[in-house]
Amino acid sequence: MYLPSFQLEGKVAIVTGAGRGIGRAIAIGLAQAGADVAILSRTEEDLQEVAGQIRTLGRRALIVKTDVANRSDVQQAVEKVYEEFSQIDILINNAGMNIRSKALEVTDEEWQTIMDTNLKSAFMFSQEVGKVMKETATRGRIVNIASVAGHVALRTGVVYAASKAAIIQMTKVLSLEWGQYGINVNSIGPWYFRTTLTEKLLQDESYVNEILSVTPLKRVGELPELVGPAVFLCSEAASYITGQTLYVDGGMTIQGF
Repeated sequence: MYLPSFQLEGKVAIVTGAGRGIGRAIAIGLAQAGADVAILSRTEEDLQEVAGQIRTLGRRALIVKTDVANRSDVQQAVEKVYEEFSQIDILINNAGMNIRSKALEVTDEEWQTIMDTNLKSAFMFSQEVGKVMKETATRGRIVNIASVAGHVALRTGVVYAASKAAIIQMTKVLSLEWGQYGINVNSIGPWYFRTTLTEKLLQDESYVNEILSVTPLKRVGELPELVGPAVFLCSEAASYITGQTLYVDGGMTIQGF
């Protein structure tokens, strides 16, 4: 047989920042593919709705209210998931944020907040989950949500861009270190997708036209188009892929900006 499985039955996934947007979509998509999912966020109210969606698919959902930038919270969250499911097969490091300050206006507090949320949290979760994956000999999958802003220069803000570039490099190094344990580490670099966070930006016609002018497919992405690549990277179909960043960008990065 030449067609490997894209299904995730029997797998347990952790998704950070799962209350809305990309994280919510990926969490539900993983459940649709057969995984049980632990959903993490600071806002439990958002997680309740996502958990309900997962359970209607016949999969188990575990809500873990977590400050992803706090080491103690991260450790407790991973312990709780392992205690509940006795395994962790998939980690989606999706939690992220941005403060759109120009470089000369960035404060120390803004720098630290963005770096803690986007980069430090992804490393801490990778580290804590990586320990579990190594010891349980699971064929683990870690997928970090990066951004095209980590690859090309955009007006998204220098700190955000730096954090996402670091995510891409972290992905490479972790894949190099952890390949011997059977852990695949990859990242996804999205361009603009329709979410509650981008809704206001995408109401600005001139801004949208600027986006489309550098997007070969001439449209903004829809969340199912991001969920598919995430499920793929977590499945057996991607078993020989590690250390890579898959840009899901409508062709934006092929132009060498």
